[in-house]
Amino acid sequence: AAIDLARQCEQAALDSDARIGNSEGATVNVHEAQFVHANSLGFIGGYPTSRHSLSCAVIAGEGDAMERDYWYSVARDAGDLLDARQLGRIAAERAVRRLGARQLETMQVPVLFEAPIASGLLGSFVSAVSGGSLYRKSSFLLDQLDQPVFAPHINIEDVPEIRKGLASSPFDDEGVRVRRRVIVEDGVLRGYFLGSYSARKLGLRTTGNAGGNHNLILKPSGEASGGQDFAGLLKTMSRGLLVTELLGSGINAVTGDYSRGAAGFWVEHGEIQYPVQEITIAGNLKDMFRNIVAAGNDVLVQGSRQCGSILVDGMTVAGR
Repeated sequence: AAIDLARQCEQAALDSDARIGNSEGATVNVHEAQFVHANSLGFIGGYPTSRHSLSCAVIAGEGDAMERDYWYSVARDAGDLLDARQLGRIAAERAVRRLGARQLETMQVPVLFEAPIASGLLGSFVSAVSGGSLYRKSSFLLDQLDQPVFAPHINIEDVPEIRKGLASSPFDDEGVRVRRRVIVEDGVLRGYFLGSYSARKLGLRTTGNAGGNHNLILKPSGEASGGQDFAGLLKTMSRGLLVTELLGSGINAVTGDYSRGAAGFWVEHGEIQYPVQEITIAGNLKDMFRNIVAAGNDVLVQGSRQCGSILVDGMTVAGR
């Protein structure tokens, strides 16, 4: 059945557009296990866990130009995966729409991070407020508890008990019971991510996050940012850069300086105009978090960090 799914996915991609000339294949992964934890304090507990995924990567060509893109789906339950043929068609569409990419002039404009990319910004935030970074003083968010670190319409929660959630669990990697926690409230940092060791180093108590965050959910509030779909975000941005791919790992965890190679689309009058590539986007994560203009409702659950597309004002785009 898994091989048939992969074949259906790849064939749908190849059949969807004549410009899809090659494929890197479709992949199906199945993981099922029983997690058990015990410690010297007398705790022993366990629970079943599973993870299913389907992905497809294809290459589009037109003249001498070739572009690659992919799409994937991941879920606790195989029945919740995206339809294989639909996934293949999405991968093909994403590759084809990149053909004819241009470069941009260097400028400062708003940047809209597509939902799968935006979750990476949440990852940088989690790293900055995790115990290891804090007690080593290698975080750009040192001593910011109860201080504003995001735009005032941003709220973030750590939710361990979501049914079929990809990061749900009854206890953390040390056997500590987990609970729902508010991490950011109206832009203000309200909590860290601590295991017992890092908590002791900081003179605090564990938060039940040995092993990292659980289901981290970013939700906007207020009329300024809540509830916009993707088309609404484009209209709010009006003119700027939509980022659909990031390259490299140019993030300074101590200062928050951010510089990544990027590809995506140029937007004018709230509508996508043409694909762009060979550009760099730069800023500082402290400024980027505070300058979030809007967060969309186009939430894509592909991991432990859930958010829609995120619009950030005033980033530097370096081109030719």
